Amino acid sequence: MSLRKKTALLVFATILIVLALCNQTYITRLLDRSIAVLSGYGSTGQEVRNIQSRLKEWGYYHGEVDGVYGYMTYSAVRDFQARHGLTVDGIAGPETLAAIGLPTGQPSGDSSTGDSRDLNLLARLIHGEARGEPYVGQVAVGAVVLNRVKDSRFPNTIAGVIYQPGAFDAVYDGQINLEPDQTAIKAARDALNGWDPTYGCVYYYNPATATSSWIWSRQIVLKIGKHNFAI
Repeated sequence: MSLRKKTALLVFATILIVLALCNQTYITRLLDRSIAVLSGYGSTGQEVRNIQSRLKEWGYYHGEVDGVYGYMTYSAVRDFQARHGLTVDGIAGPETLAAIGLPTGQPSGDSSTGDSRDLNLLARLIHGEARGEPYVGQVAVGAVVLNRVKDSRFPNTIAGVIYQPGAFDAVYDGQINLEPDQTAIKAARDALNGWDPTYGCVYYYNPATATSSWIWSRQIVLKIGKHNFAI
């Protein structure tokens, strides 16, 4: 075989290898995306119903809870994502589902995943609402959230309570999306472990900045730092 033919075959073989590698990379990315995207336009099933129910409860979704990921569900997810600093793509991937407070592909029996998600979300709420407050005051803010979860007047999940429309300033102004510091994480863990410095309070407010006349009608149980805690 001539040198020219050998060179041509080598070039051809090299091109085939490069094309194969590129194709493998493309397929891997598609697979990764299919794993990461859990529910999107056209999806159906129980997970879609869960998304619709949660977003309907919070005022984002106004259609029927039918388990069909149509335009109204897509729009509601986009509105939720925009409101909470997430990538606005209308896809209920792991980050969006975690923010909504729904499982993200882990088996339902894996309680450690849910516990970790609750801890992180509660820590972010504490960091956004009470950083700079005494440590016991930060635990108290977490305890208020957990007291609401147990109270039939409020949603029965941590995510539901935190994202209930109008419930917390940190959600409204975006501070819920800040990375919590170690103090907030520790305070969240103490609250989750049962420490309640508020003795069952379900409200708190800063009297120096509160503008709601209704909140002043609540019975104050105690004051910690700048916050009044009430029932």
